[in-house]
Amino acid sequence: MEKLLSDEEALVVLQKIMNIFPDAKGELKWDSVFHLLCAVMMSAQTTDKMVNKVTPNFNQKFPDSKSLKNASLSEIESTIKVIGLYRTKAKHLKETATILTDRFNGVVPREKQTLITLPGVGEKTANVVLAEAFQIPAIAVDTHVSRISKLFKIVPAKATPHQIEKRLEEILPQEQWIHAHHALIAFGRYKLPARKKGIDPYSLLS
Repeated sequence: MEKLLSDEEALVVLQKIMNIFPDAKGELKWDSVFHLLCAVMMSAQTTDKMVNKVTPNFNQKFPDSKSLKNASLSEIESTIKVIGLYRTKAKHLKETATILTDRFNGVVPREKQTLITLPGVGEKTANVVLAEAFQIPAIAVDTHVSRISKLFKIVPAKATPHQIEKRLEEILPQEQWIHAHHALIAFGRYKLPARKKGIDPYSLLS
C-alpha cells in the first residue's frame, strides 16, 4: 500500500512549489468571459500555445455566443481545425453557445453546477472559468496538476481528477487555491515535464 504525505507534509510541498512560481498565471489569451470559456473548452488534450494560435481568428469571427450559435458547424470546424478533437469541440462550442444565447442572454454563468451542465464543460473547465474570470477560489485539475500531485504522493496513483481537486482543497487555504493551481501547472510544464523520467521531484523544490 502506497504511503501518502500527511496534510502537513503535502502543504509544505505545495508551498515550496508556489514559492518557486510566485507569479504563475494562466497562459490562455482571452478578451471576454465567453471567449475564455471557449478557449478552455478548446484546450482539452492540446496545448495552450496551440489554442492561442486559433483564438484571434476565432474571437474575431465569433465575438459573442449568438454569432457562434448561428455559425455553421463546418465554419466552426474550419476555424479550429489545427487543434486536436476539433470536430467534437466544434459541436460542443456550438451547442454551448446556443444554450448561453437562449437561456442566459449570452452571459456565462458564475455557478459551477450550472457551468458543468453545458456541453463540453467538465469540472476542470468550470473551475478555470470561475478562477480566471471571476476570481472565485477553485482548483482546476489538468494533466500537470494530476501528475505532480501523484509524483509527490499527495494523492494516490489512481486518484481521479475530482478526488485530486477535493484533496488539494482540504490541504490548502481557500485563498491559495488559484495560485496553487497555476504553480502546479508551471512546475509540471517547466520544472518537471512528463518526458523527464527518473528525476527525484524533491530535488527540484529548493
